[in-house]
Amino acid sequence: MAPPPERGTFKFDKYGLVMVALRESGYPLTEHAPPPCPREWLEAVHDPEYVEQVFTAAVPREKERRIGFPVTPRIASRVRHTNGGTWMAAQLAMQHGYAANSAAGSHHALHDTGAGYCVFNDLAVNANRLIAEGAADRVLIVDLDVHQGDGTASLMAGRTDVFTFSMHAAKNFPVRKARSGLDVELADGTGDKDYLAELARHLPVLLDAFRPDVVLYQAGVDPHHDDRLGRLALSDEGLARRDAYVVNQVRRRGLPVASALGGGYGADQKIVAARHAASMLAMARENARHPARQVVVRQDDR
Repeated sequence: MAPPPERGTFKFDKYGLVMVALRESGYPLTEHAPPPCPREWLEAVHDPEYVEQVFTAAVPREKERRIGFPVTPRIASRVRHTNGGTWMAAQLAMQHGYAANSAAGSHHALHDTGAGYCVFNDLAVNANRLIAEGAADRVLIVDLDVHQGDGTASLMAGRTDVFTFSMHAAKNFPVRKARSGLDVELADGTGDKDYLAELARHLPVLLDAFRPDVVLYQAGVDPHHDDRLGRLALSDEGLARRDAYVVNQVRRRGLPVASALGGGYGADQKIVAARHAASMLAMARENARHPARQVVVRQDDR
């Protein structure tokens, strides 16, 4: 796990705590440590000059301010592995139905800069690569983080082979929203019933209309009512029902789904980590009904 930076407010310790919570759950999981994402995969989506800045830990201070922490050599190594983790999760999902990356979901990163605690956009990078490798003709990105997936929407804009769906708090970061394939904006304080109804109104229609070959799911837990940066009001049960519903809808159509961790914020990192672990376990349990082995791409040692 990357050490906490000297500057910035992001809490890196939650990633190791997520793996601790998963292991202590007793649920049968298979862990995999991913290789780093190849540079050329990143440069296919991000500005090569920006990729060079990250790789050499020479990101300008103004970009580091947008990201929210300094990009040190350890951070540069970490984000290459977290991007590789989403690729590995997608490959494993194609074998087992579902797999989780225990990090990433970096949906704010843009073409030439990071933003909002995101350095490289693993969702866009890997959607692009799945298609370039011939592993998929169409990729659906489902983003249920409390914040809009503006970077993903921007990077995938105009593509007919990648569809971006973001359901988020209307008044939350970023102030200036991008245009996803479909944006569903929710009022402050939206709770379980209304949230799940909106999800059920849109997700099945998207799956049947777009007919993706694989789904990448940004499973941020920051819609929780206790989240420090959220504006919605989902309960623990509501988050579990959300995640099980996404996997159910994807798997009942015979499609693979790979999740990435996404956002989750609070003063007690053990509580936040437990929330992320519960999210992944809800998806794994739902996938087991279809059935398939459960796998986790481990990120705690980067």
